[in-house]
Amino acid sequence: MPKLIKIKSELKKLANPKQAKILMQFFKIGKGEYGEGDIFLGIKVPVQRQVVKKYQDLPLKDVQQLLNSKIHEHRLVGVLILVRQFMKGDEKQRGVIYKIYLKNTRRINNWDLVDLSAPNIVGTYLLDKPRKILYQLAKSKNLWERRIGIMATFIFIRNNDFKDTLAISKILLNDPHDLIHKAVGWMLRELGKRDQVIEEKFLKEHFQKMPRTMLRYAIEKFPEKKRQGYLRK
Repeated sequence: MPKLIKIKSELKKLANPKQAKILMQFFKIGKGEYGEGDIFLGIKVPVQRQVVKKYQDLPLKDVQQLLNSKIHEHRLVGVLILVRQFMKGDEKQRGVIYKIYLKNTRRINNWDLVDLSAPNIVGTYLLDKPRKILYQLAKSKNLWERRIGIMATFIFIRNNDFKDTLAISKILLNDPHDLIHKAVGWMLRELGKRDQVIEEKFLKEHFQKMPRTMLRYAIEKFPEKKRQGYLRK
């Protein structure tokens, strides 16, 4: 039996209808919501990771079929297989996977898919390369491309490289979507864990323009007095 059929069959057996109902509410699949039309099997991420480990050598053409699926868990497993293959690959293989990822940004279309992959694939690939693509993504009309643009910088933050996080955060200050507010605030918070002086310099310049959710995420780890000071202002 081909691996692609096996993996889909295994995921089908792991389906949990009760969990699926919970996930459908959590990931906003209603009409007009960001996850509209997404289909869930109801499989928790740790269980999916075990499937990924088992099928981590799935051919890329079959991974593409998973990414094409309307079923959320198929796409997540596909994305996580790409991550594993990228982390194990040489520079040539990483380049191939990076290009596949960018061609599929409209299928990497929920926040969990983005957050579990963009730093590891896009961010890691661009560590020693020009990063113009991130600014293009940050200015995209597509919500998920904008989230990829900021989330990819997580790996830069871990390497104490903050320039792109700050620049892209500035681009996204007026973004209309709550999921971008949360992502930008999260990245600023992570930056602040490593250098609070740099984070506060950015905040003092921009906090009055920032959406409330973005600001709350950014200052979450501040001492209470300082946190309340930002919120009151």
